[in-house]
Amino acid sequence: MTARITRINPEQLHETPGYHHITVVETGRTAYLAGQCPLDRNGSLVGPGSVELQVDQVVVNALAALGAVDAQPRHVVRSVIYVRSDDRDVLGIAWRRLTSSALGPAFASASTLLGVAQLGFAGQLVEVDLTVALPD
Repeated sequence: MTARITRINPEQLHETPGYHHITVVETGRTAYLAGQCPLDRNGSLVGPGSVELQVDQVVVNALAALGAVDAQPRHVVRSVIYVRSDDRDVLGIAWRRLTSSALGPAFASASTLLGVAQLGFAGQLVEVDLTVALPD
């Protein structure tokens, strides 16, 4: 049985820039992806100093992780996006780049965008954490 995913925006809550306030998964298995970082296959940081290039690498990595569990971005039911910045414009750049990428459908579910002081790798500006309702 394939998981049924319902995304809801109650009219009593504010409008969103594309995500939904609530995502309900009726049945199925769930995968929790580790935070996807802007590292290449060799573990080297991609795009030092560039939020855009780092987002692009995070997208590549997240798509590979989803593929490893036979899932697609539309199966993502929760995302948390971390951006190393306190500048809302920079957070907006990361959000728009992610939502317009091949990973974009992942951010239609419940999503949180955070500006943070530090991430795990030197020079890292972006990380994305995904929860997935696995298809059968």
